[in-house]
Amino acid sequence: MLDINDFDFELPEELIAQTPLEQRSNSRLLVLDKDAKSMEDKHFFDIVDEMNEGDALVLNNTRVLPARLYGERAETHGHVELLLLKDLGGNRWETLAKPARKMTVGQKVIFGDGRLSATIVEELEHGGRIVEFSYEGIFLEVLESLGEMPLPPYIHEKLEDQERYQTVYAKVNGSAAAPTAGLHYTPELLDAIRAKGVKIVELTLHVGLGTFRPVSVDNIEDHHMHSEFYQLSEEAAATLREVKASGHRIIASGTTSIRTLETIGTKFDGDIQADSGWTDIFIKPGYDWKVVDAFNTNFHLPKSTLVMLVSAFAGRDFVLDAYQHAIDEHYRFFSFGDAMFIK
Repeated sequence: MLDINDFDFELPEELIAQTPLEQRSNSRLLVLDKDAKSMEDKHFFDIVDEMNEGDALVLNNTRVLPARLYGERAETHGHVELLLLKDLGGNRWETLAKPARKMTVGQKVIFGDGRLSATIVEELEHGGRIVEFSYEGIFLEVLESLGEMPLPPYIHEKLEDQERYQTVYAKVNGSAAAPTAGLHYTPELLDAIRAKGVKIVELTLHVGLGTFRPVSVDNIEDHHMHSEFYQLSEEAAATLREVKASGHRIIASGTTSIRTLETIGTKFDGDIQADSGWTDIFIKPGYDWKVVDAFNTNFHLPKSTLVMLVSAFAGRDFVLDAYQHAIDEHYRFFSFGDAMFIK
């Protein structure tokens, strides 16, 4: 049995980064070699030295929606909050509602000047509500003008520039949270990586909040992941097959890219095919890796499925040793924090 407490660690609160660095790629980078069990302190702009000609770097091009909406109930004018989680089509969305107990079926919520309203059509567990929106114009434009970026709950500072919670290559709208491992890349750094002969490949996985939910069971085997939508094009798949066939590495940026690639690798017996769908893959120690050879990622929350994923690749003891090193060296943690490169 895998015990949740085996993935716990003590993190001083002052190490939780509240704001992004002025320069994205100036964040620190802890480079781990899982076979040599070695670690080296660098900066993120040094990541180009960890890549070789012929490798592929895989980026998740999802874009975070300004998915947090503040409004009031039409009948009582009581304040409410909706967080958009999943587009169900037909103007219906799965959302998280606060205060959920007052958001019953049939309730109508008004946002802003009334350009957007929502009616509760179904009640789900844990504060989930399915709502149907009414609006004039284009939904995404209305959302851009009324919604706020849904920063994680451990970030208490207001974000001055909303684009700092987007990657520089974000383009496909649909996430409730950023693929934060990619926040360190700049256009200049990506140019330097291309100049080295590394192929840059994009896929899409729309990040849901389920990725960050704490595991609430003692036996990890009992934990169920929320599903997230992914897409890999034929052109991208062909490039990755070519890279694998030539003996070079597939380097993923972040756990969202990893989960997409490993979902496809599992589905097609180690082959990389164009594909789209929903994944609830849970990568934990004992997992048999199919596609990914190395990756960069941020530092994750204690007892999270993301710490388990990293441990599945590099070994739990080594990963927790690396986390302790990062704490001792005052690395910055979580979404706006520093990074690891694991090979």
